Amino acid sequence: MLVALLALPLALMGCKDKKAAATQAGAATVQGHPSSAQAAPAANLPAATAPATATPAVATPATPAAPATEAAAPNGTAPNGAKFDAHSSAGKKGKGKGAKGKEAAAPKVTYRAGEDPDFAAKKGWPVKHPAPLPGSILPQKRIVAYYGNPLSKRMGALGEYQKDDMLQRLKREAAKWQAADPSHPVQPALHLIAVVAQGEPGKAGLYRMVMPDKIINDVYSWAKSINAIMFIDIQTGHDNIRNVLPRFEWILKNPDVHLGIDPEFNLIKSGKKPGTKIGTYDAADINYASNYLKELVKKYNLPPKVFVVHRFTRNGVTNSKNIQLRPEVQIVMNMDGWGAPWLKRDSYKDYIVAEPVEFTGFKLFYHNDTKKGDALLTPKEVLMLNPKPLYIQYQ
Repeated sequence: MLVALLALPLALMGCKDKKAAATQAGAATVQGHPSSAQAAPAANLPAATAPATATPAVATPATPAAPATEAAAPNGTAPNGAKFDAHSSAGKKGKGKGAKGKEAAAPKVTYRAGEDPDFAAKKGWPVKHPAPLPGSILPQKRIVAYYGNPLSKRMGALGEYQKDDMLQRLKREAAKWQAADPSHPVQPALHLIAVVAQGEPGKAGLYRMVMPDKIINDVYSWAKSINAIMFIDIQTGHDNIRNVLPRFEWILKNPDVHLGIDPEFNLIKSGKKPGTKIGTYDAADINYASNYLKELVKKYNLPPKVFVVHRFTRNGVTNSKNIQLRPEVQIVMNMDGWGAPWLKRDSYKDYIVAEPVEFTGFKLFYHNDTKKGDALLTPKEVLMLNPKPLYIQYQ
């Protein structure tokens, strides 16, 4: 019955299909996680729509970034990204003949995009946010999540691997992050796409499909089996977040269930089909969802909710300065673009660091980040970003 019910895979197919966002005036291309409208249907799901071609979208500044930024910088950055210590012998001239006891100026440190603490400080980091309430996950811990839907092997790690194998893989990734930064205990998570954007309007005419409660409960039980938390992720299509979000009070009232929303698949304003254009959320939409979570926290006497907002384009979130911070809700702006390491760093700098909200996240794609021969970024490499992401998502 479930197979007959789910005419999914518009968004259930994203992971291995291209969705490149074109640049302004020859700028470097930023790529978002693949649109659900572009993939062939998963083997276990009936096809509901014909594949669609993504529409290029402006996503980067006009100045192109160069892959050469990956190379060692001669003015102070070692090949592994380590910075020279200005007080070490490498940063000084000796006091011998000719030096006359004077030290040479310390070498200038060169940072790759997204790593420069001065740029972060100039943009307003660290952000002044409400003091964490009891039971808060951030900033004391780092969340490491597997993303996807169990009905598709092509939408992310959560559904790509058989359940037990998937949970073991997640544990291994969590251990890597724990080793890379022992100061932040790792909180594992399963990030379930519970509302999936569709390429056809469906009976409701809203280009989205809500997962049955059984699927949601199954994933929740998997999370609890390894002491992980769960995220309900929403792709609204042509529906309104104000109509969709209350549908999930039954699961969000649990203390270990949190929320994610995806501007890419919110297309009410444009009226376009999901997968043919990149969508957007305004601060007003984000504030609605944040306030809804706040009221749940108060109603059910819960610890603060983590609220993840995905972003990889300039227009993906508008009026970000108007996003309201609340003690009951911890907002994570998650950089979820895919591509080469230098491109992901550029996106993090331009769309996350440059527009501070509260906490930051970073998404890693097992397939799309590596499809052109690049190695997947390691925890050590991601932790060189400034600010350091406290939410890590694997697709």
